[in-house]
Amino acid sequence: MKITVANPIYDSVFKFMMEDERIARTVLSALLKKEVLTVEMRRHEHPNVTRDNLSMFRIDFAAKVRESDGSERLILIELQKTWLNTETLRFRRYLAAQYNAEENMLKEEEQRCYAMPMVAVYLLGHRVGDIEEPVVYVNHKAFDYDGREVANCDTDPFINSLTHDSIIVQIPLLHGKINNRLDKVLSVFDQTLVADKNQHVINLDGKLYEDDPDMMHLLHRLGLATMNADLRQEMNDEDEYFSAIEDRDTQLMEAKAKLSDLDAQLSDANAQLSDVNSQLSDANAQLSDANAQIRSMAQAMYHNGVSLEVIAQSMNCRIDDLKALLGLS
Repeated sequence: MKITVANPIYDSVFKFMMEDERIARTVLSALLKKEVLTVEMRRHEHPNVTRDNLSMFRIDFAAKVRESDGSERLILIELQKTWLNTETLRFRRYLAAQYNAEENMLKEEEQRCYAMPMVAVYLLGHRVGDIEEPVVYVNHKAFDYDGREVANCDTDPFINSLTHDSIIVQIPLLHGKINNRLDKVLSVFDQTLVADKNQHVINLDGKLYEDDPDMMHLLHRLGLATMNADLRQEMNDEDEYFSAIEDRDTQLMEAKAKLSDLDAQLSDANAQLSDVNSQLSDANAQLSDANAQIRSMAQAMYHNGVSLEVIAQSMNCRIDDLKALLGLS
């Protein structure tokens, strides 16, 4: 049984999906590999399709999670999604802003204040270098001087205020294989399942989700998105926006290629000029040597009593030039 749902690679669809609290818990639990008990969506940022600079889509979540030992703790989840290659500096700036936000601080006794533990999640529409794994977990650890791991640092509020874990999802490497819970959740992002004539929708095998109420709920909401006229228009707007971005990038790449060709031509011209200068320098050196030899011959003839007229005639030059060569007034 095939199920056709809206493609959550689109920011508008992704936002519509994640605004459902049950779906947010389903997705975040799979990513964190922990049970998310409660989740609250905070601010989010959506790209304005009328401006000319690319913006990533971001959502902040405050989530209460259950740890492996049964304890519960509150964490901040920064979820950032982008279609295209994005400068890491843009991610860093956003994280820096979240570290400084007062709403992300936890107050303890004696009015001490610590930043809420943070997990950064990146859903990337592009690959990261040569990394072949579709999902990468980057966890911070604490070690002593001898390289031994220090126990209990992962629960210390001071350390958790200054460091954070990251989860990186490379959407292009999702290829339909479902081996675990996270694979099943992320399968709705698998772009190899996009419909042939309509990239706004994804065709899924419904049998893979029949025994999973949470996933069926997620698919139902994505199915509703396909019938929402406003969402369909926003997807069209995103297509036009990113098409314009890609056209601009193509023009920029072509301009850079032409500039590279001009630089190569200029480099060749400079090399040729350098060769000409080298040849000219050699010619000047040879001329200087010839002049020195002529001067030496003229001086020898003059010191041996040969008249200036005879020397000038033998050298086929004027008397005045000969005098100048010999340094005679």
